[in-house]
Parts: sequence; C-alpha cells; structure tokens
Amino acid sequence: MLNVKEQKRIFRHERIRDGLSGTPDRPRLCLHRSLNNLQAQIVDDSVGKILIGKSTLAKDVKSKLKSGGNVNAATALGEALAAEAIKKGIKKVAFDRGGYMYHGRIKAFAEAARKAGLEF
Repeated sequence: MLNVKEQKRIFRHERIRDGLSGTPDRPRLCLHRSLNNLQAQIVDDSVGKILIGKSTLAKDVKSKLKSGGNVNAATALGEALAAEAIKKGIKKVAFDRGGYMYHGRIKAFAEAARKAGLEF
C-alpha cells in the first residue's frame, strides 16, 4: 500500500495527464523521481511508444556523477536527454513533471534540457 504523499502525487499526475498527451509532432517528456535516481522518457502517446529513455543510472550520465539523486544529477540528465533527442530530430516536447512540484531536481532537469535545445 502506498503512503499518503505518494497517493496524492499519483492523483496530481493523473489530473495533469488528462490535458497532456504526446503526439508525433510534440511528444511527451515524462519524468520520474526517486530518492536515489531520476528517470526521463520521451513518449509518443498516439502509438504508445517510448522514443527515448534515459536515467541517472545510464553509463554516460553516471560516470559524471557522485550521486544520482541530487540537483547536479538532474542537470546532467537533462543535458544528456536533450542531446539525444536533438540527435533524433526531436526539438519540441510537452513536459510532464509527473505530479512533482516544479522546484529542486525537477526544475534543474527542465532548465538544463531547455538550455541544451529542447523547447517546452
């Protein structure tokens, strides 16, 4: 059974997802935060396919980090995901923060991805 905080986050995420979906022109960039890591995926919801997936556990990101669960890790992940997305021709995305508040690691990830060239 999930704790109350996690249940509230899931409820917020479902509410956000009602008005947000990924299309071929503008896929959805969804983010998941755990205590020790961050995971990000770019998803085309029209066909239900994950176009790009990246985590702080990926070798190219993990080699730059001391810990995967802090703001520095979020920044590195944002830059790496944006570089891979631009390489595949994805420039515009719809940002799905996953029900998390837009501060700390989520904000650091988003700002790094924007700085690296993604538009949202």
